[in-house]
Amino acid sequence: MSLKGILRHWFERYLSDEEAIVLLALLVGGFAIVIWLGGALAPFFTALVVAFLLQGVVAWLERRGLPRLLAVGLVFLLFVGAVLALALIVMPLVWNQLVELVQEAPSMFASSQRWLGEMQAKYPTIVTPDQIQGWIATAGHQASQIGQRALTFSLASLGNLMAVIIYLVLVPILVFFMLKDRERLVDFMLSMLPGKRTLMTRIWQEMDDQIANYVRGKTIEIIIVGSVAFIVFWAFGLPYAALLGLMVGLSVLVPYIGAAVATLPVAAVAVFHFGISDQFLYVLVAYAILQALDGNVLVPILFSEAVNLHPVSIILAVLFFGGLWGFWGVFFAIPLATLIKALVQAWPRGESGQTGLTKAS
Repeated sequence: MSLKGILRHWFERYLSDEEAIVLLALLVGGFAIVIWLGGALAPFFTALVVAFLLQGVVAWLERRGLPRLLAVGLVFLLFVGAVLALALIVMPLVWNQLVELVQEAPSMFASSQRWLGEMQAKYPTIVTPDQIQGWIATAGHQASQIGQRALTFSLASLGNLMAVIIYLVLVPILVFFMLKDRERLVDFMLSMLPGKRTLMTRIWQEMDDQIANYVRGKTIEIIIVGSVAFIVFWAFGLPYAALLGLMVGLSVLVPYIGAAVATLPVAAVAVFHFGISDQFLYVLVAYAILQALDGNVLVPILFSEAVNLHPVSIILAVLFFGGLWGFWGVFFAIPLATLIKALVQAWPRGESGQTGLTKAS
């Protein structure tokens, strides 16, 4: 069969349905808008995500008899209180600990050099001087890179102060109106879609509960794991407990490898502060117990609707969407991968195209 015939049969099989063409155009247009205008529309997308998270609480209050406007007002006040607590308490504490860590990095680097020298003296056949020099050079390079990035970030953050203020003003306003006028906004969006949308409705019904369950569950998981990690580190007297707790909480965004990556800074700070001692081992054991409880208890409770994706698909989704959209790409990697899987499974396949290919073969 010629290339023209193959393309014609492929088109008849997968794009013969008018709704499928409209859906494909919407998906391509949506991805293009996010890729090219994501920076400019970031406050809108942030507010959309937050409103999506809070809508479940509003619906829960409505089911218990509260008028919608009152439910929206209560949830919005809780949201504003949480934002103020994050901006005025948590972030300054984390920032101060990050500055302290950068300032203490030279002394930590000197301690690591002495520790490597002791290791070479005790085990001269295992740890050679060339290895020590290589490790020191690598550690020095990484330390200088971290310092440069911290300085660049601090200078950039001063320049982006106006953007932060815009976020703090615009996002709450957008969240309030998205919650208050949800039905009106949804009806407006539906009016722009074709009247026949069986395929879109089926895909949305399959994805709505899964996305809502995943996003809300992942947000709760970040808060619980980060808070418990902070309490554990603080109880053991580990320095930079807030910074490490935030890092451990955010590590749950990346399946399979996030916990392993977060282990390195926790172990490094613990060994520099406590040395190779019982206290150091206690910190690592407590951290391992936390990760075990997260993976075997918390995750099954929060994610009642299991995401049926292969681990390779999840890792590829995290790498791909994280590379495109950074934090939000990592956050939504699994829902987006699930959406792609639902699209592939529900996409119409014309019988004529399939018959034509069968005859041609």
